Amino acid sequence: NNGGIVDDLMISRLADHWQLIVNAANKMKDLELITTACGSQTTVDYQHDAALIALQGPAASTILSRHSTETASLPFMHQGQFEIGGIPCLISRSGYTGEDGFEISVSNSHAMTLAESLLAHPEVEAAGLGCRDSLRLEAGLCLHGNDINEQTTPLEANLLWAISPDRRADGKRAGNFPGDARILEEMRSPPAQCRVGLRPDGKIPVRPPAALFTETGVESGLVTSGSFGPSVGGPIAMGYVNRAFSALGARHHTKVRGKPITLTVVELPFVAHNYHRRR
Repeated sequence: NNGGIVDDLMISRLADHWQLIVNAANKMKDLELITTACGSQTTVDYQHDAALIALQGPAASTILSRHSTETASLPFMHQGQFEIGGIPCLISRSGYTGEDGFEISVSNSHAMTLAESLLAHPEVEAAGLGCRDSLRLEAGLCLHGNDINEQTTPLEANLLWAISPDRRADGKRAGNFPGDARILEEMRSPPAQCRVGLRPDGKIPVRPPAALFTETGVESGLVTSGSFGPSVGGPIAMGYVNRAFSALGARHHTKVRGKPITLTVVELPFVAHNYHRRR
């Protein structure tokens, strides 16, 4: 209700219901909020027996088509029911890497069998959270709890696309959503801070929560995500800076283990998205 971001999640509209895939750390909080908001006329089913497998990368469609040819025609951010090796799956063309790919919802009892069948292809390798995190950072995607939280608004996070045009001040159904007063006000008068991409000089990654300063020593912001970007070939970071120092090319300063580091504001994403959009 204060305009902050409770969670970021995937919502799919199916035949007679909606499916939500939320951040694991926020699941109980989300469940309570949704159950309370829906009231007695809606049933909320918390699935304990489902797993999610992400197949990501430029070859993802080729690999999955060997199991189900129909998946190749699935557009970005669309979902459907498919079978892979006789296993029923709910598959969406989506992901958290900035690349083309699929997220496969499957029962726990079939998850290992499905994972092993995908890993049997020589082009497919298992990837952990470290790999996923470097990809999402290169793609300029936010991590809840780091880059966005309940104190961060969509305007501060440069996520205006998440607010439907119909709900904006000049829309057909303006306002009337949780946090609308603050968010609509920030659309009229931008907030003092905003999320930006940052490229540290040199080869040392700058990790959160490193404080940022101007040339004159005035505190100017905070790093919220930082790592080495393998696809970029150097360190990358995201953070929040005072809007007065947010222009492309603006320089900020910090220290890593006592060593001075300069960071430059750059465009996001660091690596262009490669989603399979409908033409």
